[in-house]
Amino acid sequence: RVAITAGIELIRQYFDHQMWYDLKDTTKMKLQDLIIVGAMGPPGGGRNPVSPRFIRHFLITSMLEFDNDTLTRVFTNIISHYFKTESFPPEFHLVGNQIVQATLVVYKAAIDNLLPTPAKSHYVFNLRDFSRVVLGVLLIKPSSVENKRTMIRLWTHEVYRVFNDRLTDDEDREWLFKQCRDVVNSSFKDKFDDVFESLKGNGGGKIVSDDMRSLLFGDYLGAIDEPDCQNRLYEEVPDVGELTEVVELCLVEYNNTHKTPMNLVIFRYFLEHLSRISRCLKVFGGNALLVGVGGSGRQSLTRLSAYMCNYKIFQPEISKAYGMPEWKDDLKSLLISAGVKGQPTVFLLTDAQIKLESFLQDIDNLLNTGEVPNLFPPDEKQEIIEGIRVVAQQEDKSKEYSPMALFAMFVNRCRENLHIILAFSPIGDAFRVRLRQYPSFINCCTIDWFSAWPQDALERVAFKFLEAIEMEETIREGVVTTCQNFHESVRLLSERFYKELSRHNYVTPTSYLELIGSFKNLIKKKQDEIMKNKTRYEIGLEKLQFASEQVGAMQIELQALQPQLVVTAAENEKMMIHIEKESVEVEKMSKLVRADEEVASAKAKEATDLKEECENDLAEAIPALEAALAALDTLKPADITIVKSMKNPPGGVKLVMAAVCVMKDAKPDKINDPAGTGGKILDYWGPSKKLLGDMSFLNSLKIYDKDNIPVHIMKKIRQEFIPNPEFDPNKVKNASSAAEGLCRWVCALEIYDRVAKVVAPKKESLREAEILVNKLMETLDEKRSELAAVEAKLTALKDSLREKVEMKESLEIQVDQCEKKLVRAEKLIGGLGGEKDRWSQSAKDLQFLYDNLIGDVLISSGVVAYLGPFTTSYRTKCVLGWVKSCASCGITCSESFSLSKTLGDPIKIRAWNIAGLPSDSFSVDNGVIVDNSRRWPLMIDPQGQANKWIKNSEKENKISVVKFTDSDFMRTLENSIQFGNPVLIENVGEELDPSLEPLLLKQTFKQGGIMCIKLGEETIEYSSEFKLYITTKLRNPHYLPEISVKVSLLNFMITPEGLEDQLLGIVVAKERPELEEERNALIIQSAANKKSLKEIEDQILETLSSSEGNILEDESAIQVLNNAKVLSNEIEKKQVVAEETEKMIALSREGYRTIAKHSSVLYFSIADLPNIDPMYQYSLAWFINLYIMSIEQSNKSKILEKRLRYLTDHFSYSLYKNVCRSLFEKDKLLFSFLLCSNLLKDRQEINHDQFIFFLTGGIGLENNLKNPAQEWLSEKSWDELCRMSDLAGFGGFRKSFQANIADWKRYYDAKEPQKIKLPEPWHSKLSDFQKMTCLRCIRPDKVVQAVTNFVEEKLGRHFIEPPPFNIATCYQDSNATMPLIFVLSPGADPMAGLLKFAEDKGFGGDKFNAISLGQGQGPIARKMIEKAAEDGSWVALQNVHLAVSWMPQLEKICEDFSPDTVSNSFRLWLTSYPSPKFPVTVLQNSVKMTNEPPTGLKANLLQSFTTDPVSDTKFFDGCPEKEPHFEKLLFSLCFFHAIVQERKKFGPIGWNIAYGFNDSDLRISLQQLQIFVNAYSHVPLNAVTYLTGECNYGGRVTDDWDRRCITTILRVYYNHEVVDDNKYKFSPSGVYYAPPSGTYDSYVAFIKNLPSTQLPEVFGMHDNVDISRELQGTKLLFEDLLVTQAQTGGGGTGGSSTEQKLNEIGSDILTKIPASFDIEDAVEKYPVKYEESMNTVLVQEMERFNRLCDVIRSSLFNLQKAIKGLVVMSDSLEKVASSLLVGKVPELWSASSYPSLKPLGSYVNDLVARLKFLSNWFEHDKPNCFWISAFYFNQAFLTGVKQNYARKYTIPIDKLDLDFEMLPCDDIDTAPEDGAYIKGLYVEGARWDDKKMSLAESFPKALYDTMPVIWLKPNIKVDISTEGKYVSPVYKTSARQGQLSTTGHSTNFVLAINVPTIKPQKHWVLRGTCLLCSLDD
Repeated sequence: RVAITAGIELIRQYFDHQMWYDLKDTTKMKLQDLIIVGAMGPPGGGRNPVSPRFIRHFLITSMLEFDNDTLTRVFTNIISHYFKTESFPPEFHLVGNQIVQATLVVYKAAIDNLLPTPAKSHYVFNLRDFSRVVLGVLLIKPSSVENKRTMIRLWTHEVYRVFNDRLTDDEDREWLFKQCRDVVNSSFKDKFDDVFESLKGNGGGKIVSDDMRSLLFGDYLGAIDEPDCQNRLYEEVPDVGELTEVVELCLVEYNNTHKTPMNLVIFRYFLEHLSRISRCLKVFGGNALLVGVGGSGRQSLTRLSAYMCNYKIFQPEISKAYGMPEWKDDLKSLLISAGVKGQPTVFLLTDAQIKLESFLQDIDNLLNTGEVPNLFPPDEKQEIIEGIRVVAQQEDKSKEYSPMALFAMFVNRCRENLHIILAFSPIGDAFRVRLRQYPSFINCCTIDWFSAWPQDALERVAFKFLEAIEMEETIREGVVTTCQNFHESVRLLSERFYKELSRHNYVTPTSYLELIGSFKNLIKKKQDEIMKNKTRYEIGLEKLQFASEQVGAMQIELQALQPQLVVTAAENEKMMIHIEKESVEVEKMSKLVRADEEVASAKAKEATDLKEECENDLAEAIPALEAALAALDTLKPADITIVKSMKNPPGGVKLVMAAVCVMKDAKPDKINDPAGTGGKILDYWGPSKKLLGDMSFLNSLKIYDKDNIPVHIMKKIRQEFIPNPEFDPNKVKNASSAAEGLCRWVCALEIYDRVAKVVAPKKESLREAEILVNKLMETLDEKRSELAAVEAKLTALKDSLREKVEMKESLEIQVDQCEKKLVRAEKLIGGLGGEKDRWSQSAKDLQFLYDNLIGDVLISSGVVAYLGPFTTSYRTKCVLGWVKSCASCGITCSESFSLSKTLGDPIKIRAWNIAGLPSDSFSVDNGVIVDNSRRWPLMIDPQGQANKWIKNSEKENKISVVKFTDSDFMRTLENSIQFGNPVLIENVGEELDPSLEPLLLKQTFKQGGIMCIKLGEETIEYSSEFKLYITTKLRNPHYLPEISVKVSLLNFMITPEGLEDQLLGIVVAKERPELEEERNALIIQSAANKKSLKEIEDQILETLSSSEGNILEDESAIQVLNNAKVLSNEIEKKQVVAEETEKMIALSREGYRTIAKHSSVLYFSIADLPNIDPMYQYSLAWFINLYIMSIEQSNKSKILEKRLRYLTDHFSYSLYKNVCRSLFEKDKLLFSFLLCSNLLKDRQEINHDQFIFFLTGGIGLENNLKNPAQEWLSEKSWDELCRMSDLAGFGGFRKSFQANIADWKRYYDAKEPQKIKLPEPWHSKLSDFQKMTCLRCIRPDKVVQAVTNFVEEKLGRHFIEPPPFNIATCYQDSNATMPLIFVLSPGADPMAGLLKFAEDKGFGGDKFNAISLGQGQGPIARKMIEKAAEDGSWVALQNVHLAVSWMPQLEKICEDFSPDTVSNSFRLWLTSYPSPKFPVTVLQNSVKMTNEPPTGLKANLLQSFTTDPVSDTKFFDGCPEKEPHFEKLLFSLCFFHAIVQERKKFGPIGWNIAYGFNDSDLRISLQQLQIFVNAYSHVPLNAVTYLTGECNYGGRVTDDWDRRCITTILRVYYNHEVVDDNKYKFSPSGVYYAPPSGTYDSYVAFIKNLPSTQLPEVFGMHDNVDISRELQGTKLLFEDLLVTQAQTGGGGTGGSSTEQKLNEIGSDILTKIPASFDIEDAVEKYPVKYEESMNTVLVQEMERFNRLCDVIRSSLFNLQKAIKGLVVMSDSLEKVASSLLVGKVPELWSASSYPSLKPLGSYVNDLVARLKFLSNWFEHDKPNCFWISAFYFNQAFLTGVKQNYARKYTIPIDKLDLDFEMLPCDDIDTAPEDGAYIKGLYVEGARWDDKKMSLAESFPKALYDTMPVIWLKPNIKVDISTEGKYVSPVYKTSARQGQLSTTGHSTNFVLAINVPTIKPQKHWVLRGTCLLCSLDD
């Protein structure tokens, strides 16, 4: 067998035909001058052999592995070259040689010792690993090497990175450590402990393996100073502390520069992995495979490493629509960035991002070659080449590059700059399969195995997070230890959880961080909360205490104050009279002073106005003057000198200087007119120069007397200069800056002078006015002082009076307050005094809580972080363990810990219960976990409890309910996130949409001061009010760590207590509505009361706490307290009444508890049915609806006990009936028994251990007690019996059994042991169930019947008689929004019945549309449903199981059905075989039906008579005047139909092939029967028999022997006696007969009176056939019942013992199987002879067995190698291993083997016996008697017998056949003259009678008998007689069924043998008698 793959076949096509076809137009494409070079590993161990038709075209060259010398030479040269070029000192060259030798030793040792076993499939080493060590050493520079020992440490570090980092367990790590120790000592000639002295732990002494964790080399110490990674030095890390500081700095920088910061703790484990990843990024083309579970830090560390190296990191953003095109686009941009732009990039890919496995093919190519073939189309490739050309020419401008060279350069740059980091999870088979499929993941990556966090990591993280919490150091240490204990305990609990319930839970570092994070958050919050409440109580108590102490003191004070008050009042009277006199005098003087004041004020105002006027005028001139003076300040003497030195100054300068001269009153010179007029003119330039020459010139200008400028000067200035346009500072500036300043000065003085002339007179007036005002004021002041003296005297008197008055008032207030305080104190003490004791107790309770808080909150955090997925029993056990763990670590906690008491708020919990959260503790705890978890909850919610609760409780917050399938899913989510509305995502599967990841991880960031989050490409605002809830309907989902670490996984499956409470509420609401209404009102009122009381108490305590000083002085506070207390008292009274009423109601409700509990048990009986078949899904809503219908429909009674009995019976049967119609026949009894046993277990009538024993027979080791009844009791039964004796209630059973063997033998031999009494004392001592347990051990074949009787006795007969299928009833139970599902079984076709029903209901023709689903039919079906839903017609979708990919759409369609959008008459009918992919929601909300033939003749007959066409009166009465004939034959035909269906149960003895006979066969046969009866006067039985037996039923029959059987059976029911005989018997017993002709009802009544179970005699079979059928039935019943129970024991063995077991099995088989036959020897010894065909038979048989043995041997050898890790464990080897472990023959062997049904052990023994037979033949010549069963191909032997005879007597072989003679012996010594003797056949369904030499009836319980020696006598066909013989088929195995093989023979049927018989042949045909070559064991 070779693997044929498309790729290889395409290349072979080219070799054979030199061309390919173009796929577009199928034109031939020829390729010329093409040489193909291939490479492959040797076949075997996961590598498939290649087709010889392909390999023949190649010249094959085997490449041997390099020998040691070659390796040494290659790598020594590499190292020497590097050391020379890097200028290492000469002594290091010797070290280079030692490094190569040492690496070689470790490399070879790793290959030999670290083998790739199935659990360690990545332990594959090759030369790349050798080179990685060497290249790692070459990263070092001379400056980083101190001495030789540094080099040794570096080499050890590199060996650890390449070999150690992939190791998975401590044993392997310890091996490598010892190996390195030995190599350092031997190869480097140095002492290991001395070399690594710096790594020694605190203990000193020898270096141990754990110390090596601190050996780190890297370039990251320079990460802060040197941004370019390539320029950093690769050096040893001298101190881990120093590295920690660097990494912490980098982490801070990372968090400051990224939107999604990482909250990481730096510890040694973290640094180790960071160092490993950084090393990969340092190396050219370094890639890494990080293997660890989700949450172990792989991604965070990669991001930080990339940041430290200054590399860009790329990770594909997976969305719903992400597919191959998006992946290709991402790869393109990634490669262009790395290759063209030269950007060093890290490509990080995790499991979650591999949406398609084909992504990995591209990654494989990238790792191997640096490119992805055909990724870039030609145009893009050309762009890349042009881009890279620019880069190339920068290096060498003169060089020309070809496109191929440029692309190769691009690929090389990609390899250099792109680092691929794969983060894979080792969980499941995917990891191993991927490594096998893509070897590059191992070859091209450095593997880093993230093992579970070590203890020091757990400890460091805990200490780091808890350091901020205030607690004693010993307590902190205890908390850390306890956290570690929690982590480990949950890991063990998860293993048990999986073993017992097959439920997965993963314990990851994320869970641990969640534990610590929750503790950190909660402890502070709870401490503050409790302390605050306690303080409030204490303050309240203090205030009360203070008030009571104040009362006595205040009464004394009041008595002292009253006399003082009288004296003060009298003194005040006297003083008032004296003050009145003084006041009159003061008033007079005051009037005079006021008059003088008015005059003075008027004068002062005039002076002030004048002053303001002057100042305003001057305000104009002063700024200009100041500016001019400032301009003068800027002039320097040098500027003046420049002007002075001008020979011929510009006009502007002369003009300005003339003005200055005028201002200085300098006279001008008279000079000749330059214009030549001959006259004189005045010239100022001469005087100007003199002025300028004066050293104090500038200063004189500054001190110029501006207030006294002569009038003539100003006149001249105003006339000659100011009007002149050239006298402008801006114009003058062009000539000279000095002139500009002087010009400004002149202008400013002009303005100032103009203003000053106006202001001067005003100033004079002002001076005079001020003198007058001063005089007036002096007079006024004198008068004022006189007035002041008088007023002072008056004031003193008034002050004295005020003091006296205040004193009086103070006394009055004190008296008043004293009286009020007394009243308030009385109110306070009277109102709140009663609270004193309660508050004191509350304060004590809170203190107790506070003392236990650390322990309680720690356990609560553990529950929140870890225990969400567990069921209630596991949680309880785990918490008990945690309480003990806390105590052992010195942490106090509550002994009876309760999560809801620690973290729950009673008022909030009450609100949850009202919103629909069940009130049992498990559900409440779930609510508390949802409320307190830091992660969003994902709730496993098959019954919809969480859904209902979340929807109700968040209704007010406008919750949005969405599914992943919704088209507007993302839009709804985004809107809700922005507006802070909660979102519920319901019905999720085992995978979550990758686009949710940022939301699940809460990756929020601030943008523009607003909190944002990025979803896909969108960045949206994130509201802190937003909440996310996720629910799944899956009962047992498997969420991988990658998902479970991101959510808080919660098991919300309903508990029996929670359901019981709900059902109790429903039944009371229906039975006593007034009671339930009152109770519900009371619950709400009570909740409101408690809330109000809490609020009032809070208000009282808040008022007491917030009132400062003396509470008695705060009137409003006392009033508030008083009102609050009054209200509180009122509410308390109401609450007392409410609680009393509630108790009375609860008492009345408890009366209905029994039906609620009973119904709860029933629900949990159906809840586990999906374990048997995925289609058995029933929703809680459906169950409750049925429950309500039962309450309404069951019989009423005023007597409660009676009413409950009616209700219990009605609901139990109603549930049974409704569930039964959706169960397959095989599961109906199972369901009845499940109901029965669960009810009895609930009533404590069945012990759980006994029940499990009943199902399993117990699990025990080897039984050393001897079986006392070996001749009739099997060893298995004896072992079970011994184990049963150890059960409670069976003490002494074994001894009693041994003492009464004869009695128990009679019990064993009984025909119906289930009906007879057990030997005493056990019959009277044991319960009915325990008696059944006895039967299980002794007669397991009768268990099914015993179970039937048991159910009938306990529940009633109707629970073992499933109601017949009735489509009308199912239709009545449905509605337009509820699909109807036919669950199909082989042969079932409900369409005919459905079409008939549709016709009857008026939905025939166009109103009924059917479509069979398959590829491409989904959209058509959708349109069909949409149209039908609108117009109210019916749609039938057939074979839904075939459209797995369309099922989610079907689910969406069904969910969208609503009464508003769907027509009432619309119905959706579905047909489907059981499929685990069928949508659970559709199953739960549908009417499910199975329409397979019912179990048992009675049920089958009843169904035939109660369904169309027989139930149709028109049809039943359709043969007028021939009713007796037609009715009798109709009944016979229905009986025949039941018989052929029921025979299937007997397996191959019933039918060789299990045919799908169905109702359509019966229907057509009945219609034909009616036609023929009506058409002929006498019934033409031959015609009817032919049509029925050969066409209708026979048309399905493909096996000739089955055809013989069916016609034989039909003759029993279609014959004249049936019509003529009034009671024609169908069975010898006469129980079954054709009843006399009668009405339809009489026939139905007759059928109903038939026995529920039938004996084999009615089928014409022996009673023995029931044994194997019943044993099979018992086995099936137990297996199916077991899957409904939680497993409590067992569990698999560990990995190592599994491997050991496989090794033992393999070795055992290999030692048993002899060497292959030597075919050449055989051919030589037994050559082909004309006269002896048996020679050829022998040689061919040897060849066949050789082929089989080769397959067995090679598979076992390869398996043993794979277990040792010498070859890879391939898929086929894995299958072989799993088959061997369960004792099955592997499929690989069966494909090359003869047919066999034997288990592994028997198969091997049988094979060895067959080989022995051939070996004896070869050694001792042809045997006298052939063992017919030993032949691989029996037909060859039979042909050989005929051939020898034909050749001997020269008769044509085709005229010959075999005749048979039975010899009266079991073996024979002589061979016959002609023909052959054979032995080794068995007869089934009969026995061989040696005395009568005939077939005879089997002995009881003997299923098989051996046949004697049979003489095969060749004879001419016509001479062979079959008279008095039964023509018996011979089969190789008891399966009988076979396929037609390539030789034209059946793979199972051998030949037909004529066996002598006294009874007629039809007797044995009905018995199913045949001969077999081998048995099943």
